[in-house]
Amino acid sequence: MTLGTRLTEAFGIDYPILLAPMAGISGGRLASAVTAAGGLGLIGGGYGDAAWLPREFDAAGGAKVGCGFITWSLARAPELLDEALSRQPAAIMLSFGDLRPFADHVHRAGVPLLAQVQILDQARAALDAGADAIVAQGGEAGGHGMSRRSTFTLVPDVADLVAARAPETLVVAAGGVADGRGLAAALALGADGALVGTRFWASREALVSPRAQHHAIQAGGDDTFRTRVYDVVRQLDWPAEYNERALGNSFLNAYHGNDAHLIASLSEAVGSYQKAVAAEDFNAAALLVGEAIGLIHDVRPAADLVREMAGNAARILDRAASVQR
Repeated sequence: MTLGTRLTEAFGIDYPILLAPMAGISGGRLASAVTAAGGLGLIGGGYGDAAWLPREFDAAGGAKVGCGFITWSLARAPELLDEALSRQPAAIMLSFGDLRPFADHVHRAGVPLLAQVQILDQARAALDAGADAIVAQGGEAGGHGMSRRSTFTLVPDVADLVAARAPETLVVAAGGVADGRGLAAALALGADGALVGTRFWASREALVSPRAQHHAIQAGGDDTFRTRVYDVVRQLDWPAEYNERALGNSFLNAYHGNDAHLIASLSEAVGSYQKAVAAEDFNAAALLVGEAIGLIHDVRPAADLVREMAGNAARILDRAASVQR
């Protein structure tokens, strides 16, 4: 079974599957498992925990892995980029902010730069900054992003833009890809591979409690929506244009769409949220998963997920090629 693309050639991997660098979820063990199975694992550098990052690189055990950062947060602790680059990562991915202050530093280190974007203007800016790959993220994705574009239309838009302006640049699809069908669709839309989050969120190696995983996989895509409530109660200073896709619950029912009520009772809401997190009470605690949660019914080793996704995508694309012949 082969599934070679420009992405597999560029990174020397078997399958065009990248682990999304989910903050606090994509640790070294998960990243190394994805890499060992033939994809490319990315550690989630997230909000800049100076103790967490080296510990998770150590947990990767010397495997070829990359690292992703929330760019606006990295600007507050730029030394973390030096820490990541000192580990000779396979790639650095920057998301949710201006990557220009960091792009030259990454390029000088000889490390491929991946830029996650949600709209075409961001893709143009990433090309101007010399990104080696554009990760086009649709609103279906779990966690943070925008709700303005869907993966199905954004990916070919970005692919056309890249082909016209910088054809050597890779394109990666993100948002809603959780199985071989999604990977095959991403490649058919013009991407060189896919960035996968929610499916690996529900893997054995993810830094997610089994109780959280069991709760989430009982839900469906219709049970998720985009909100800013969790950013407010977690007191995270996200730029206004971004929100997060989360699994609905009674806590969100009380506050989503009612900003005045949330702000007026913020102290109470923060306290309730923190207690729920400690108790793993998912009537209030956040489960930041994407629409693809409805396609997930079990928690399995990451290696199994990589190989099954790649194998099913290859079979789908081979059937399509046979029809064309």
